[in-house]
Order: sequence, then structure tokens, then C-alpha cells
Amino acid sequence: MMTTRAQQRPERASPERASPERASPERARPERVDPGRPSDQARDFEFTSADFARIRELIHRSAGISLSDHKRDMAYSRLARRLRARGLDTFRQYLDLLEAENDPAEWEAFTNALTTNLTAFFREAHHFPILADFVPRRAQPVSVWCSAASTGEEPYSIAMTLIEALGDSGARQASVLATDIDTQVLAKAEAGVYQFDQVKHLSPERLKRFFLKGTGAHAGMVKVRPEVRALVRFEQLNLTDRDYQLRSQFDAIFCRNVMIYFDKPTQAQVLARFEPLMKAGGLLFAGHSENFTYVTQAFKLRGQTVYELTRDAAGARTPSRAIGTASAAAHHTASGVAA
Repeated sequence: MMTTRAQQRPERASPERASPERASPERARPERVDPGRPSDQARDFEFTSADFARIRELIHRSAGISLSDHKRDMAYSRLARRLRARGLDTFRQYLDLLEAENDPAEWEAFTNALTTNLTAFFREAHHFPILADFVPRRAQPVSVWCSAASTGEEPYSIAMTLIEALGDSGARQASVLATDIDTQVLAKAEAGVYQFDQVKHLSPERLKRFFLKGTGAHAGMVKVRPEVRALVRFEQLNLTDRDYQLRSQFDAIFCRNVMIYFDKPTQAQVLARFEPLMKAGGLLFAGHSENFTYVTQAFKLRGQTVYELTRDAAGARTPSRAIGTASAAAHHTASGVAA
């Protein structure tokens, strides 16, 4: 298993918040209704605007996530499980307990409940031909950081791309660091086992080369091959931590569909922490709805949601140039991956 670093915790609440008394799990809970919100009908717990505002404040302070108003129902349904698990009657009790106890395990459960982990193999497929064209021209060994690994599909897609681009022998020297704030999804990622439906869109060549097919009790499942798994190292990491405790630099960083959950100041802070961790001329891959152009001058747009570090080896800013899209398109056509 990975070495887990503790997440940054928000400071303790004000003294007037007392640690709540634990409620008996057998105790009946009356249904409470907020007539101002139709979706609150038939809920097991009262969920006030003040509760949601407090949740938004806590998750922003602890993980940098900005929950929008329309996430209220999601927050209720996911955190209601924590109330049931702890035998509590109200969200106020749970949030008081969260802050009063300051228990790392409960903060981890709180954060895991509010993070979103939508992912897929070779998602946003146009990025991978660009990576495949980029890494053979870099000084070896190549290193890539996947900063939102989720359940592993993205870092394994990166590892497969490195093997295809560098060959089996060249890729053995390469490495992929895969991090996520959510420890539950990281455990699944480390196992590397998936439903066949999750990989059926891949080409037959990729399926045969990179996956083992389950049999018997594991029929309908696939597992990434050991040579792919060997390239990837999984660790827990909070992107809002001031010090990532990473002492090596990377040729490329994938930070896709994460920044959309951060406000602009938090985005700027994360990008500022990325800059010294990248080798000169390194690439930053962003999500399809993310734009860093007006957030930082450290990276310049080079193609569709692909940014290049503007600092060269001597520390000077480099002039803009576009990524060649012709070779990328050709590689994508040959890859057999559905977009």
C-alpha cells in the first residue's frame, strides 16, 4: 500500500460548539420537512441552509472544493450516510463532531463523500497522441504525474501510452505518479481490476496487450497486466496542501476536470505549486471545460486544453509555439480508441 500523507485539516471551530452527544442507532428519527424545498420531502434528517453553508465552508477549507448551490441535494444524500454510520440525528451534530473531534479518519470520510470520480480509459482521447509524440523527444527517463487518479483509468492510460511510445524496454525506465485526495478510489486503482464494459471501447490490440481477462468467478472482469501496473505508483495527496512533499520534477502533469471544482484563487495557487515541479518545456493537460489562460502566466496554451511551461532550463520565459496537430491526429486515428 501507499504511504499516506495526512490531509490538511481546517482549524477547530469556535469554542461555543460543544462535542455532540452520540445518539442511539435504534432511536426512531421523525421525518422533517422544509416546505421551501420540494426535494426535502420525506428526508430522514433536517437539512437547513445553514447546514449546507457550513458544509461548503468546511470542504473548501479542507480540500479547496467550491460546492455550487445545485450540489445541495448531492451533499445531503452523501453525508446522510455518515450521520447513519455515526448514529446521529442532525447535520449540526455531525458537523460539530467533525470539528470538535478533528479525527483524520472522519475528515477523510467527509472529503471522500463530497468528491466526484467520473473517469474512463483514454477519456478525452486527443491528449494521448500528443503525449505519445512528446515523450520520445524528452530526456530519458520520462516521468508523468496524474494528479487526479480517481479509480486508476487515467494513470493506466498514461502508462499504456508510454509503453506504446517508448517501447517495452524504454518504458521500463519511465514512471507515473498517480495521486488523489480520495483514499477509497485509490484502493480500487491500486487493485487494477475493472468490469469488461469499462474497456470494451478499446481496440482489440490494446485489450490483448495491456489486460488479463478474468475467468471462472472473475468472468466479465479484466485486470491490468503487471508490466503496466509496475509503471504506476499511487499516493494520497491533497492539491490544496501547501507542500506536496514531491522532490522530483515531471515531464508532464495531467490535472484534468479537477480545477472546475476550485475557485480562481485556489486554481492559481495549485498552478503556482505545479510550476517548480515541472521540467523545462513540460506539458500540462487540462480538462475539456478548463481554461488557465487568465489564471497564470507560467503556462501558455499550445493546443486543445494542453499547456506548456513557459520557463526554459535557465529559468527564462519561452516564446509561444503551437503543438503539431497533424502527427497527433494521425496517431489518434491509428490508436483505435473511441473518443
